[in-house]
Amino acid sequence: MSAVSCYVYYRIAPEQAARAREAVAAVLATLEQRHGIIGRLLRGAEEPLLWMEVYENLRDADRMLADLEGLLAERSFDALLAPGSTRRTERFVAQA
Repeated sequence: MSAVSCYVYYRIAPEQAARAREAVAAVLATLEQRHGIIGRLLRGAEEPLLWMEVYENLRDADRMLADLEGLLAERSFDALLAPGSTRRTERFVAQA
C-alpha cells in the first residue's frame, strides 16, 4: 500500500487567528508525539487567512486523521473558522 499525503485547508476568522495558531501548534505537537508525524501549517501567499495543514507519507491515514479530528474537537476548532468555512481534507498518493 502506498503512503498517503493529506492536505487539509480552511479559512480562519480574522479575530481568531492567534487562538487558531496556538491550537494547531498543540495538535501538531501531539500528532508528532503519538504518530511520529511531522505536520506543517502553511498560509495562503495572497490570502493569509487561508490555511493548509500538510501531513505526508502516512502509513495509516485513517487512524491519524481520526486522531486529528478528535484533537481539534477537544479544542472546539470549528468555532475558530471563518463563517461558512469548513475543513476540507484531500488525500494524495505518488504516481506509479
